[in-house]
Amino acid sequence: MPHKLNKPLAGYHLLMILSQVDGKFDKEAGDIIVDYLKENFPFRVNLDYEIEELSTLLREQYEEHFEKCMNDFYDDSTEEERNHFLDFAVKLTKTDNVISENENHYLAMLFNAWAPEFEEEV
Repeated sequence: MPHKLNKPLAGYHLLMILSQVDGKFDKEAGDIIVDYLKENFPFRVNLDYEIEELSTLLREQYEEHFEKCMNDFYDDSTEEERNHFLDFAVKLTKTDNVISENENHYLAMLFNAWAPEFEEEV
């Protein structure tokens, strides 16, 4: 059974998966993830284990892991924190000025789970 991630690590996993689902990773996406890390980890943190875990995920495992991380983040966050994270997620998917079908799917998962007043389309 995979371990429960704390809120900052769950958010990191979510952003990393979002940054990969369109098959491209650009510098701007990396910058947004670094901003997230700076804001949520006030001390230096070793992410080697997290990077290793993420790099071993097969593409067909992304959605299951994404959902687990969504739930872990939700369990440890307030509505305000979730809304702030959604801003990071949307910014990340907009870095190349195109929100791909896959990116939209994952964003919709977040919005539907955390902000049910929004409809399916993000």
